Amino acid sequence: MPNLTISARGQYRNKKGTLVFRYAVKGSKAALEAYEDSQGEFYTVDDKTGEPLFFTPRFAGKTATLVVTDEGRAYVDMSELEQQASLISQFGGNLGQAMADAFARQLAGGGSAAKPVADKPDDKPADDKQPIDSEPKATARRVKR
Repeated sequence: MPNLTISARGQYRNKKGTLVFRYAVKGSKAALEAYEDSQGEFYTVDDKTGEPLFFTPRFAGKTATLVVTDEGRAYVDMSELEQQASLISQFGGNLGQAMADAFARQLAGGGSAAKPVADKPDDKPADDKQPIDSEPKATARRVKR
């Protein structure tokens, strides 16, 4: 079960108006080959960087782990968030809320919940003003197999 790292590379709205998050995929040669096999005809690479891309309607954070199962399915590893949610529900009340607040700050990059994540000088906010059907055709291509 090869693990890969994904890094956010932007977002867009598809023809149906669904918000789609685009991630660059990195990993060992064997893991990248497993990822390519898992995507089949939908395997896509960035034309500028040559990086394989992963698309999902669910935001997975700025970086995350992507798992490719032995059955050839690729999914974002959300086990840490699931564990945190379990702890919050187990304790509930004020302690559960305090834990939820701490986890939210950690997820947002360690700052306070009121401070935007994009305040770091090297971070750029996503372009939310892209028109519907703005899939970046010029910067990504599907690789024929």
